[in-house]
Amino acid sequence: MIRLSWTQPEDLVPHALEAARLDGRDAAAIRDRWTAAGGSTTAPVSGATPEPAPEPLRALARELLDDLDRLPDPAALQANEPDDLGPVLALAAPPELPEPGNLQDRVLGAWLGRAAGCLLGKPVEKIPLDGIRAIAKSTGNWPLHGYFTEQGLDPDIAARHPWNRRSRPTSLAENIDGMPEDDDLNFPLIALHLLERHGPGFTTDHVAQAWLDLLPGGRVFTAERIAYRNLLDGVEPDRAAAVRNPFRDWIGAQIRTDLYGWTRPGLPVEAATLAWTDARLSHGRNGLYGAMFAAAASSAAVTGASVDTVLAAGLSVVPARSRYAAAVARGIALAAGDLPDEAAIDALHAEYGHLHWVHVLNNAALLAFALARGAGDFHRTITLAVSGGWDTDSVGATAGAITGAITGAKALPAEWTAPLDDRYTTSVPGFAGATFTALAARTLEASA
Repeated sequence: MIRLSWTQPEDLVPHALEAARLDGRDAAAIRDRWTAAGGSTTAPVSGATPEPAPEPLRALARELLDDLDRLPDPAALQANEPDDLGPVLALAAPPELPEPGNLQDRVLGAWLGRAAGCLLGKPVEKIPLDGIRAIAKSTGNWPLHGYFTEQGLDPDIAARHPWNRRSRPTSLAENIDGMPEDDDLNFPLIALHLLERHGPGFTTDHVAQAWLDLLPGGRVFTAERIAYRNLLDGVEPDRAAAVRNPFRDWIGAQIRTDLYGWTRPGLPVEAATLAWTDARLSHGRNGLYGAMFAAAASSAAVTGASVDTVLAAGLSVVPARSRYAAAVARGIALAAGDLPDEAAIDALHAEYGHLHWVHVLNNAALLAFALARGAGDFHRTITLAVSGGWDTDSVGATAGAITGAITGAKALPAEWTAPLDDRYTTSVPGFAGATFTALAARTLEASA
């Protein structure tokens, strides 16, 4: 029996009820119908419960998911967190950015930084904060100063906090042999494919077709998997994000749009527009803003702007009264405060720990904290990002990409880049045998 995660209707209802609560939509009557029928309101963290629900309950789940889709949004939510591009960018005012220089080195730095940050976070993805700290301390790697290892790891700690199953064979220091496949690197390849094939005028329909052509359904997760399923069910791309999708405010879109910024250096609004076109296939509101923030920040980073300016560029394309903007501002404020690193991260977890570990808001706050406190130091930034927990590989990747772009490839620490061996293993068609050097060159060509 296959219990495919992020698709089972009885498992989606608890997530959808929580999404409604966070949005301020009144789902009390729907919740009552669900619990009266025997449905659970505990959302499965891993995306699927071990056993299927009885068919009558599954049928009710599908009905209630549709009812949840029809709940009206509060007026304040509509005003503060619009989905349409026009209202989102109406007040965009990016900071003045320097003239881009040495783009080849900065784009390569972005690719290598993204890979190194992702690789650092891969083995501890899904492991709670206390587990990450226990593993690192047990192996003499705390504060983090290198890739994770299991050499010297206390067996009791290993049993309590097992490594990410898929990443352990490829992502521990003793196993690294080039950059292994990861969705945080595959999605930028899809973005590059879109620009190479269609140019900057690509549409959301083009994004949908690229997914169907290049990505197996098993390689996408949460909101992306829901959108993929909806496409196969005949839902048009401009509606695929809105049908039975409780993950629209999660992190998936934020991990796939850096490249749009790399190809629009010094043009954060243009980069954010490309990101919105991509992200709207699967996300809404804060999920969209995460994608736009990452693209705009990346556009500033490849100019060599300061971290403060990069963060300002990212925030310039995000609605000021949105929850996303508040999360980024909170991360920046904590970075500027007097709390030591661990205490500041504990404060973030106290404030945002009620959210799922791949929600966009908690991870955005952590990303902003790592970037601001890292202040352009690549080593410090990626270790802060990953040691903060939650979606470790994704936050590590975005933090690494932005800081790598600011730093440039030549100045990146060899202890982080040498194990990559300038190689990325991917199953995305058209990118077999990819080297980061070649990907950077193709990225620059797509910028023209």
